Amino acid sequence: MALLSVSEARSRLLDPAVPISRTEVLDLHHAAGRVLAEDLVARLTQPPFDASAMDGYALRSRDAAAPGAILRVIGTASAGHGFYGTIGEGEAVRIFTGAPVPAGADAVLIQEDTEKLEDGRVRTTFAVTAGRHVRPRGQDFAEGETVLTAGQSLDFPRLTLAAALNHREVVVYRKPLVAILATGDELVRPGENPGPDQIVGSNSFGVAALARENGADVLDLGIVPDDTAQITAAVGKAQEAGADVLVTLGGASVGDHDLVQKTLVDAGMQLDFWKIAMRPGKPLMVGRLGQMHVLGLPGNPVSSMVCGLLFLEPLVCKLARRAPRNRDAVAKTANALRANDRRQDHLRARLTRDDEGRLVAEPYEKQDSSMMKIFANSDCLIIRPPHAPELAPGSPCSVLLLRPLEE
Repeated sequence: MALLSVSEARSRLLDPAVPISRTEVLDLHHAAGRVLAEDLVARLTQPPFDASAMDGYALRSRDAAAPGAILRVIGTASAGHGFYGTIGEGEAVRIFTGAPVPAGADAVLIQEDTEKLEDGRVRTTFAVTAGRHVRPRGQDFAEGETVLTAGQSLDFPRLTLAAALNHREVVVYRKPLVAILATGDELVRPGENPGPDQIVGSNSFGVAALARENGADVLDLGIVPDDTAQITAAVGKAQEAGADVLVTLGGASVGDHDLVQKTLVDAGMQLDFWKIAMRPGKPLMVGRLGQMHVLGLPGNPVSSMVCGLLFLEPLVCKLARRAPRNRDAVAKTANALRANDRRQDHLRARLTRDDEGRLVAEPYEKQDSSMMKIFANSDCLIIRPPHAPELAPGSPCSVLLLRPLEE
């Protein structure tokens, strides 16, 4: 099977993927970051009355059209405690922010623009116009108005708005379920004592974090040895749980000890491809087992993380109806980069800024796909397309951000 380009491989994975249509009802306390499956209509009008925007005095604007007017204070209105009389000629009501504007008043004069006199009177020191410091009824939204629409993500402003619309619960799309299966006789869990021929299995933790960060739930299937029966049983657990994506770690190639691909094909997986023209991450497997996407990531830690960024992240985002994070940026390379071969390269690199504030990417000298410390300390991946020519220091290059830029 010929090596696929990264762009073609991504298209073949993502184009047939269908966003999840299953829904659930959640209390607002548990709905942060979820995607609305139904429009939210206002159940009330906000504000429900003409409200004061400032502390001051509610009055008739024509009584204070010029500074120096003297008004008699006939009552007080505060948030939750309105004044239910009517303001007449030459009268005012002491009012506080959020309180209903009393009948007869059409403006609020802030307290800094008045002087208190004896006998409950005030003198104005500022001209007032109608509507001054008054929030009109329905200024924000009106009862029956569609305010939030299906497909919008409930970030903290929209979650606040949903509550203001008087919704205690919302209908949201279910999260994709990503099942993660690590395979290999050489792997043990963190905290265990590896044998003389074993290492600690770490990939599943990074993959799980990446899936969750992009809106998925995770089912950890643990570590399974290189045994067909045990791999088959673990895959069955993913199917029983209704996983939308099965991510396997290691064993997807076709060596004598690489049993994952064969086991999945025997279980009915339709294999699409399993070789990508990229470095690190060449042995990446993509297929479908029934309705479940199968994504086989390489066993090398850095390879699995790079492939996770390029393939798992956009797949989860599409299933979850979320826009993928924009990781693309342009920097200038700090070093000369040699011409590339037929595989797209992803060089781990640090990012700094020059005196003009432009990004500068400095690749690490060592790029071995097993070196997790370098990957963890990297800010970006320098992307070198197939057959890219040699680059001189200071040349522009495309980078894939691993974490947000620090301004």
